[in-house]
Amino acid sequence: MPEGDTVWQAAGRLHRALAGHVLTRSDLRVPKFATADLTGRTVLDVTPRGKHLLTRIEGGLTLHSHLRMDGSWKIYTPGERWRGGPAHQIRAILGTTGHTAVGYRLPVLELLRTTDEQRAVGHLGPDLLGPDWDPDQALTNLLAGPARPLGEALLDQRNLAGIGNVYKSELCFLLRATPWLPIGELLPDTAARLPALAKKLLEANRDRPARSTTGVRDQNLFVYGRAPRPCLRCGTPVRQADQGDGSRERPTYWCPTCQSGPAPGRHTTPRRGRT
Repeated sequence: MPEGDTVWQAAGRLHRALAGHVLTRSDLRVPKFATADLTGRTVLDVTPRGKHLLTRIEGGLTLHSHLRMDGSWKIYTPGERWRGGPAHQIRAILGTTGHTAVGYRLPVLELLRTTDEQRAVGHLGPDLLGPDWDPDQALTNLLAGPARPLGEALLDQRNLAGIGNVYKSELCFLLRATPWLPIGELLPDTAARLPALAKKLLEANRDRPARSTTGVRDQNLFVYGRAPRPCLRCGTPVRQADQGDGSRERPTYWCPTCQSGPAPGRHTTPRRGRT
């Protein structure tokens, strides 16, 4: 699933390919905007906001897209074969004389006035990779619901923007807390370093082709996707279970030895000395 770092990279690729160039092709394949014609307008910039992409276009327009689970933007040069998926999965085409950007499987695609961007992204918390980053506000947002499971609080983009399922599991491991631990039960010192740790992870990976949270070659992640292999820290088999708020369950990974707190199939008292 695309997270803040991969969306940052996608924005960079789109910006380098399109910004400053006039659109010679425009095709938005969603019913509401199918008749919109952006040809002849210059792309001004492409900006990431959390896990959202804002493509700003001459004339006060913004093309807002969100990749969610399966969406992607691919960039092709003239004559290059498009390889992002079958044609029926294409939702947007933006072309210049030098590049064509093709949006596949985009679940969110809308054209709006640039002055109305807040309607699309105004609900987001501080962006971990953005100029509005505010660690104090992010922590305040997270702790506003102390009974909420840590993993769910991290995924809520209204608290802080950019964390997805991979970083959720990895952050919980680094904090030595299970994703089901009520966030209000984190020790104050642990909670206080959470925003800075999250930012550090995303910043370290925003320019990397392969995401890593361990700093160890060939062992990129501590727990995500590793069940039932041994924990890199203690050797205990990593566990997997679904976690969600009822609207969507997400595969979640944790080490039952290194991480304190409740988890599916067991009920433990958090070992506060470790969280």
